Amino acid sequence: MIDLAISLPDSAETPLHDQLYKELRRSIVIGRLSPGQRLPSTRYLAESLRLSRATVIQSFAQLLNEGYLEARRGSGTYVSAHLPDELDRSLPPEGVERASSAVVELSAFAEELRAAVPLEPRVPANAINFRDGRPAFDRFPVETWRKLLARHCKASAAMLDYTPDPAGHRPLREAIARYLSRARAVRCGAENIVIVGGSQQAIDLTSRLLIDRGDAVAVEDPGYPGARRNFVAQGARLIPIPVDDQGLCVEQLFERHAHAIRLIYVTPSHQFPTGVTLPLRRRIELLRWAHRAGAIVLEDDYDSAYRYAERPIPALQGLDEAGCVIYVGTFSKVLFPALRIGYVVVPKALVEVFVRAKAYSDRQSPLIEQYALADFIDEGHFERHVRRMRGLYERRRNALIDQLKTAFGTNVAVRGESAGMHLLAKFSIEVPNDELVLRAAREGVSLTNAQPLYLLGGGEGEFVLGFAELDEERIAEGVQRLARAFGAR
Repeated sequence: MIDLAISLPDSAETPLHDQLYKELRRSIVIGRLSPGQRLPSTRYLAESLRLSRATVIQSFAQLLNEGYLEARRGSGTYVSAHLPDELDRSLPPEGVERASSAVVELSAFAEELRAAVPLEPRVPANAINFRDGRPAFDRFPVETWRKLLARHCKASAAMLDYTPDPAGHRPLREAIARYLSRARAVRCGAENIVIVGGSQQAIDLTSRLLIDRGDAVAVEDPGYPGARRNFVAQGARLIPIPVDDQGLCVEQLFERHAHAIRLIYVTPSHQFPTGVTLPLRRRIELLRWAHRAGAIVLEDDYDSAYRYAERPIPALQGLDEAGCVIYVGTFSKVLFPALRIGYVVVPKALVEVFVRAKAYSDRQSPLIEQYALADFIDEGHFERHVRRMRGLYERRRNALIDQLKTAFGTNVAVRGESAGMHLLAKFSIEVPNDELVLRAAREGVSLTNAQPLYLLGGGEGEFVLGFAELDEERIAEGVQRLARAFGAR
């Protein structure tokens, strides 16, 4: 039975049944009670409002008579599906004057967010979506996942309570530690891992714990805007470091040592958006700089599971001897985005404060998904899925590159094709990027403009093309549509 928040004016001049009638009618008029919505019984409403039942019955009778309510035999009383024709839906609540919207002064961060591109722009259902970060949803082993969830859905009282360990389900952290040790040469145990709601929360926690207003934070240019906005929200000064064909230009960090950089955010295994891989020599130079500068390296290894043409390079964290790397990973890209489970691997000295920050942020991550994911990894489903998807994505990547070369010839250059779930295509077309995005949309193609990913300017003719979600037929059709939109030969 629903409760109704009804405010009755303290008026001795107006009978209670008339006051209740007017408040219920007003709630219907302004849409707080919607057509077809069931109302509480007269007995329950009388008890809830501390009124006599006769008062409520009299109010209902008037509303029924005027057509605002309808009675259904054996079911109850409902707001009429067809309200009176003369109903004025613009009527404000009695005694409340219409007011203009209040002027709220936003922070600089909020103003930036208001002007920012939506995280997930709406895409028409029939569009060919080249946006990055979208896996092959139809290839995920849904039935296996459903069985694992069902295994743990018989909730015990302990699963319904707050967890005693905000760091996350211990078996899941142990499974992640074993996987990272094998696949990424990360040196950690379960005690170094904190389960978070995706990589974005890991970046947020790191920002709040390690950055004070005015601190200098180095970021790749071009780079991931979600991380940048998080740093700006903490009041950081961004120091853009260019990215070339071998990744972050580490030598510029030595040149900018006077900035006293507090933290550097990097995506070394598959740089976003260029897709290049930071070679071993630069990784060692980066760690040497961080150790000398007393800076923290925040390593985002968001889609390192997928490598095609190159031998995998150990994660920065696995090369770190000084304890200056915080390592971030997520299952949202590898499995599916709705699974809001990621992890952060932190040096021993920072574990306690990270766990406390996580607890104050959202207390804990959902438990049933953690239980199921631990089994998914331990029973071998995770690595089997990654192996299958690696082969599938490599074929789709090759198909996209071949189609681009066929359609655009020498007018397109591709970067970042050796790893990950997207590549960066640079088109030699004398048309602004924004206009090309609109042309593509008119042809039913969605893609990401790379220009906003640069801080110091650049990105003309560059677009991020995700390929993991699209089969080869859709990729071919999408590139043909792009060729029409871009006026290719």
